[in-house]
Amino acid sequence: MIKARHTYDFGMIGNCSFLSYIDKRANIVWQCWPHFDSDFVFGSLIAGEKGGEFSISPADDDYSSKQYYVKNTNVLVTEFYCKSGAFKVIDFAPRFGLYERWHKPLKVFRKIQKISGNPVIKVVCNPVSQYGEVKAEANLGGSNHITYTNLPFRLRLTTNVSLSDIIKEKSFLLTEDKYLVLSYNSKMELPLKSTFEDFLQKTKDYWKTWIRHATLPNYFQSEVIRSALILKLHQYEDTGAIIASGTTSLPEHPKAGRNWDYRYCWMRDAYFTLAALNSLSHFDEMEAYAHYIQNVFINAGDIMQPVYTIDGTASITENEINVSGYKDNKPVRIGNAAYHQIQNDVYGQVILSILPLFIDERIKWDSDSLLEMVEKLLQKIDETLDQPDAGIWEYRAMKQLHTGTLIFHWAGIKAVIKIAKQLEQESLLKKAEELLARAKKNIEDCFDQGDQAYKAYSGGDHYNASELLLITMNYLKDSPQRAEKHLEVLEKNLKSEEGFIYRYRARDDFGDTHSAFMICGFWYAEALADVGRLEDAQELFEKLISTSNHLGILSEDIDPTDSSQWGNFAQTYSHVGLINTAFKINSKLDKLIFE
Repeated sequence: MIKARHTYDFGMIGNCSFLSYIDKRANIVWQCWPHFDSDFVFGSLIAGEKGGEFSISPADDDYSSKQYYVKNTNVLVTEFYCKSGAFKVIDFAPRFGLYERWHKPLKVFRKIQKISGNPVIKVVCNPVSQYGEVKAEANLGGSNHITYTNLPFRLRLTTNVSLSDIIKEKSFLLTEDKYLVLSYNSKMELPLKSTFEDFLQKTKDYWKTWIRHATLPNYFQSEVIRSALILKLHQYEDTGAIIASGTTSLPEHPKAGRNWDYRYCWMRDAYFTLAALNSLSHFDEMEAYAHYIQNVFINAGDIMQPVYTIDGTASITENEINVSGYKDNKPVRIGNAAYHQIQNDVYGQVILSILPLFIDERIKWDSDSLLEMVEKLLQKIDETLDQPDAGIWEYRAMKQLHTGTLIFHWAGIKAVIKIAKQLEQESLLKKAEELLARAKKNIEDCFDQGDQAYKAYSGGDHYNASELLLITMNYLKDSPQRAEKHLEVLEKNLKSEEGFIYRYRARDDFGDTHSAFMICGFWYAEALADVGRLEDAQELFEKLISTSNHLGILSEDIDPTDSSQWGNFAQTYSHVGLINTAFKINSKLDKLIFE
């Protein structure tokens, strides 16, 4: 018997204020309000029945469904086909320009539209709070809305569906278009139908315009567009923070205990995300993030953390909550203890994130405070260049002078050299050039003469996938033969039989690793392209994107044995990898055409 491949059978909508995850039952299985990292109002994804429900589905369980996005938008459609007829649910979170700012309310808009026949459907709306411990009480509010109380906040469902049918969870015949708007601490005072249709069109237009203004490769363009739209959803526009993922505790591998909360802003993930958005010629996100990081920096003290909350709070206390977990995988964690860790690569990553603001004439800032921050970040690189840390993979019980960290020291220093030359800052340039020599020496100390490759740390006995960055970030650009040999050794040590790449194979704080990390696969594909193995790069790229779910969304991890999706979802890292690799392969193909 062939084992079915596990995928996350849901999509997501959002408006840069919040995210909703909606499955093929048109049930909102995960939604946190009012922020990305708040308590969930719908959380069946990790809490089962305790997590509440907001579903729109056929009354009869015998049906089929399919999901898709309206082209080049984050508007999600779920179609249902059952014995009595067919209908579709259109879901979106409003986002468009209004009164000289972006209108992005804490509201979920849902439309039920008949396709054919006489479908009989049911709407269920049962919000919760305090991680499912408290259930809302539904109260009739006039003739067109339900107010949900017994929560720390007030939810209001405005609709032309029979309120009694919703409260009593009764089936009804769909004879006309139905509209539902769920609001957080606010009212829907405008006309329901006309407002809904107006907001829907404006939201479609916003996303289509955003994509139209993007620079795109010709290579796998549709996949790049979907990845770009997903990345955009993960920036919390109020502060500019970019989260790693909108979910928590989706396991890296079944029963492995590697269940983490990713609803926060990692400096490393944000750098890679901004680099991808920069390639797409979307710069507003970078400028918003620059404001966020400046505010984080002025409050950081002597040490900058690898991760902060979306409002820049330093403390992200990690706790376990009493829910069933995704497919009974525990623990379920809220918060992330990684904020305690020393990860010295952060200083180089922040410099790289804001580099375009100094050298790109389209978006250049004239900011003394920004330059002062760069000078202080360079000083932190100086202070930490020889200090062990937890590394890019956040080992909880092992500190080393990791090659992955040293790469970002080197790259951050190179960025400062560019900035110093651009601004004619001689003293800054001199200091950066002196540090560059030290950074190179530390990296070269990790080179194994026997294997002819760079190990995870100086004197170490294993390799990890972050050393692929030595190729993709151009450290080995002038040493092509060394790059080729280095890549061969990493392949030998990290590649699964099926062609996927593990982060590392050595045992860590939680034992052996079982899943391949998606971003590492894309780094590998990029490295293959960089060393001239273009056909291998293309083959791997296509294999990686084939692991996406029905909507083209990628997870954090893949089980190499059957390409099953695991880990938090959607993972910005994975979609960044897709975008960057598509651009890399596209540039190599273009070069071949014109040679």
